[in-house]
Amino acid sequence: MPRSKKGSARREPKKRVLKAVRGHRGASGHLYRLAKEAGTRAGVYARVGRKLRKRDFRSLWIIRLNAACRQRGIRYSQFINGLKKANITLNRKMLSEIAIADPAGFDAIIEAAKAAVSGS
Repeated sequence: MPRSKKGSARREPKKRVLKAVRGHRGASGHLYRLAKEAGTRAGVYARVGRKLRKRDFRSLWIIRLNAACRQRGIRYSQFINGLKKANITLNRKMLSEIAIADPAGFDAIIEAAKAAVSGS
């Protein structure tokens, strides 16, 4: 019986790993052993990056809201407190979009928040 050397089945996993790290510079983009490590590390950083992106966007929305609120004479913390007291449940992303796209609508939301803060 002839000996089996696995043939193309042996190459497939290596090709998959090397294809995943295509574009990496130096040996980590060409040599299998280093490519395996580079691919694993890249996957870890990609996962961390997906988590950080959410944090970064929330921070951006808060910065925009704070600037828009201060232009209208209220601090961000007072604004959020007023929204909670007025039972306005808009998330920071939508509030930020309203502040940019519809200043008149944002003014109305600010007035409702101010009234709720001063009313209590």
